Amino acid sequence: MANDTLVKLALAPLLLAQALHVRRVALELPEPPGPRAGRTGNGTPLRLLILGDSSAAGVGASDQSLALSGQLAAILGKSHALHWQLEAATGATSASALARLERLENMRFDAALIVLGVNDVTHATPLARFLSRRRAIHRALRHRFGVSRILASGLPPMGHFPLLPQPLRWTLGLTAARFDAALARLCADDGCAHLPLDLPYEARFVATDGFHPSEAAYGRWAEMLAPLLATPQHGADLPPAPSGLS
Repeated sequence: MANDTLVKLALAPLLLAQALHVRRVALELPEPPGPRAGRTGNGTPLRLLILGDSSAAGVGASDQSLALSGQLAAILGKSHALHWQLEAATGATSASALARLERLENMRFDAALIVLGVNDVTHATPLARFLSRRRAIHRALRHRFGVSRILASGLPPMGHFPLLPQPLRWTLGLTAARFDAALARLCADDGCAHLPLDLPYEARFVATDGFHPSEAAYGRWAEMLAPLLATPQHGADLPPAPSGLS
């Protein structure tokens, strides 16, 4: 049994009380307005699907142009004729994202970015079930949508989320780290890329709710992701992965 599971069992009454308190007092930020699909730039064609949860949906930003999808599109549009589409929702788990993907009209994408996992952790999804659903997402992306480049953004370091009190913050941080390590191994087995979400623990990178990324964090995150989603030029290999890439 994992260490975080043992801790959760030992501290179950306290952790439950803290989780209920967080739900009562948490500032609920909306998903920002703005386009969730678009075309931009010139150059090598690139069709990108972004699938995910509230962070993919841009919670913490004032507009989609300053959220992850908008800032990522701005970067990729400098070198590509980019066609992008965002399929994300607050509260999305790997299960609900898979269902959303299955309802999506068949179309072709070159690359897909997956931003999921936090809600699987907070909903106490068993690790094996989380990995099974992620593998099903990979299969659907390849077989239904023709995706050749899949990038999974790693789970954030929940042990540093200001909103969460201790020891809830610590235990969720342990679980998120365990899930992310397993996700990295799954991606290696499935031929996908995995990028750890390695942002500095600075106040400017946290939204006002103490849980989601800020606009500055979305910008830094987009800079980390863009090289791994870009189409190789003239038969070249993908750009070198940032430090820590699995």
